[in-house]
Amino acid sequence: MDELPKLFREANILYWAKALVGLVYNVIDHAVAGASEPVPFDIPRVRFIEAGLVLSYYQDSSKPASKAVLAHAGFLLEEVIDGSDEDFVKYIHNMDPNPLLDPDEFGYDCALFLAFTQHMQYVKTGGLVFISDYQGMYFTLLCCTSAILTSESNRQYQAVD
Repeated sequence: MDELPKLFREANILYWAKALVGLVYNVIDHAVAGASEPVPFDIPRVRFIEAGLVLSYYQDSSKPASKAVLAHAGFLLEEVIDGSDEDFVKYIHNMDPNPLLDPDEFGYDCALFLAFTQHMQYVKTGGLVFISDYQGMYFTLLCCTSAILTSESNRQYQAVD
């Protein structure tokens, strides 16, 4: 049960990370819809893995009159990602907003897009928050781990793998 607060925190981080990516796509979609000409480049569509927090409960049978139900265990269930370890790419490190990939490396264009999402999140939240760690698989780009950096607390929360 010591892990339960960490699991709740990770689930909450994932919830907010998805919302922040959604914010960026709302801005992009609005700009594209209002453009007089089609966008001359592909816009990557990225997402975070699907996950959910599952709690196992039990009723305390030592007190028959008690209707208290107690959490016995907690699990963070995450979407299974097909692919090998070689398919997994770290695009942006949580301590540096620049892409980790070199311009001549496969996936660099996606890394630049992810840097753009950080900038847009920072601007649209008035400098309060942005996703500071992007990693995943290129073709589906499932962002498996996220860290959200907030200026209010100036603390970084890294998801627990």
